[in-house]
Amino acid sequence: MSFGQGGAPWGPEDNGSTPDWAALAEASEARARKRRWMMIGGAVAATLAVGSLVAWGIVSANKDNEAGNKPAEQLPSTADIPSEGKTPGPSFEATTPPPPLDPNDFINSADKDRAPLNEDTLYPGKTLTMGGNVYKKGASTHTKDCSSAAQGALAGVLKKNDCTQMIRATYTKGDTAVTVGVAVFDTKAEAAKAAGQYKLRGAVVSLPGSGVPAFCRTTVCRQTSNSVGRYVYFTNGGLTNGKDATKKDTMLFTLGDDLRAFTFQQIQRRGQTQASAAATAG
Repeated sequence: MSFGQGGAPWGPEDNGSTPDWAALAEASEARARKRRWMMIGGAVAATLAVGSLVAWGIVSANKDNEAGNKPAEQLPSTADIPSEGKTPGPSFEATTPPPPLDPNDFINSADKDRAPLNEDTLYPGKTLTMGGNVYKKGASTHTKDCSSAAQGALAGVLKKNDCTQMIRATYTKGDTAVTVGVAVFDTKAEAAKAAGQYKLRGAVVSLPGSGVPAFCRTTVCRQTSNSVGRYVYFTNGGLTNGKDATKKDTMLFTLGDDLRAFTFQQIQRRGQTQASAAATAG
């Protein structure tokens, strides 16, 4: 091979004349076009490959969620769907509340009946209202010598059955006066025995004072008795004008009966109050 001017190679067809520059340029352009198409083809192939991966990923996701797009009749039955576990709530054993305390248990025995007890706790205030009547309170007192506050057969009954205290209070309205006396024993049995032995022979001694003159010392008066728990209570009522009481003296009967009812309520209230306090203390 020989080289012409400028060092350009000559082929076998070269005749030593000037090269055909136009043919050379066309051949170079053809080669350049071929290289561009090869590069474009490679890029398209790469793009298609990436697109296939993306499409596959979407198909895979749709395939996993395929059940969500199925008609209801093609979905699994309720029995085939696992249910969420339920944690049972706390359970409590059935308990039975203790029976309420009996107020009578407290007024039946000195062992439980420990609330303050005197004329002020049983007969507080200066008046007593029962129904439409207002009674004025006179003198009141208490003593451990029960027989000293009784007369006749009652004094012996109280002493024989170990009376521990006698509480007295007098109430008046007009010329009528009634003394109520409460004999206290240690047990209900002792009180019941004393009440049974009394038989209305003798009486609680009337209590004058605080503006009330003496009464029921030498005149005819009305006596009553009753018992509840460890208590026996008596009334002795008459007129303060020195006359004998009769069945026509309606205020005497009303005042005496009201005092009996009030005394019973006060004793019952003692039991209720102490039973409630014991239940609260637990």
